[in-house]
Amino acid sequence: MLHTINLGHILFLDIETVPEQEKFEQLDQTKQELWEHKSRYQRKDEITPEDFYERAGIWAEFGKIICISVGYFNFKGDIRNFRVTSFHGEEETLLKEFKLLLESHFAGPKHLLCAHNGKEFDFPYIARRMLIHKIGLPQKLNLFGKKPWEVPHLDTMELWKFGDYKHYTSLKLMANVLGIPSPKEDIDGGMVKDVYYLDNDLDRIITYCELDVVTTAQVFLRLRNEDLLDKTEIKQI
Repeated sequence: MLHTINLGHILFLDIETVPEQEKFEQLDQTKQELWEHKSRYQRKDEITPEDFYERAGIWAEFGKIICISVGYFNFKGDIRNFRVTSFHGEEETLLKEFKLLLESHFAGPKHLLCAHNGKEFDFPYIARRMLIHKIGLPQKLNLFGKKPWEVPHLDTMELWKFGDYKHYTSLKLMANVLGIPSPKEDIDGGMVKDVYYLDNDLDRIITYCELDVVTTAQVFLRLRNEDLLDKTEIKQI
């Protein structure tokens, strides 16, 4: 089935998120109480809401998107390349720019979105943050009333599960077992908050996000048993 999909019709993506405020005490009283309640089921008794706030970025209600990186295949005859770019900065602005991309270039029935663990994280997170900013959902993210086979989303982690719903595999592990060269990342997901708020180094986060987009595309190629991209085929735009 994967081989019937035209690679040029897929938009690969990854997002990076952080807590909406750097510190728990910067939230208003109501939001602090809501955070305490929301995080209670994951926190152990000895971990305070303040300490657990380090992880707030994984919830769309308490976090924000600071970068959306995308990539897509471009073909000219037998020559292929993979073009990568990023939307970053103020969340409302980057969400509107991402929506414009979807509606202008990836809005057709043939077009698909692909991310690693995208169905559990990236796609719903983007949709929730758009609604919070009063941005109308593009059709590729508006799933209301759609049957499962009508959802225009691909998820490399779901493809790797082969129906095993209890199985979680990170992108890094999946790339390793499939023999995909590991990108030289100098940060990981757990460091993004500090790199953003303490180091004020968004460029470093963008690079990390774009590398994950490339790796997701490489994983998809391996799932189709096709040749991987080499460095000369990857173009930043």
